[in-house]
Amino acid sequence: MSNFIKAMDDLPWLAKILLCLPLLHIVWSVYRIVKGIDQKNTLTLVVGILCIIPGIFFAWLIDMICTILNKRRTLFA
Repeated sequence: MSNFIKAMDDLPWLAKILLCLPLLHIVWSVYRIVKGIDQKNTLTLVVGILCIIPGIFFAWLIDMICTILNKRRTLFA
C-alpha cells in the first residue's frame, strides 16, 4: 500500500490536475481510502469513502482548486 501512496504523491503536477476531473476523481478517493488504512487514520478513511458517491459532485472541484493553487490536494489527503 505504501508503494501506491508514494506513486500517487510523486505524480507530476499536471497528472494530479487531470486526476481531479469528475470522472477520474475516483482515483483520489481510492488514494484516501488506502492512505487512511495505511496510516490507521479513521477520518481519512471515512472522507475517502464519502468522496466516492456523494463527494463526486463537489470534492473534485475542491481538489482541483487546491491542486492548482497549492500543488497538493486537500480533504485529508
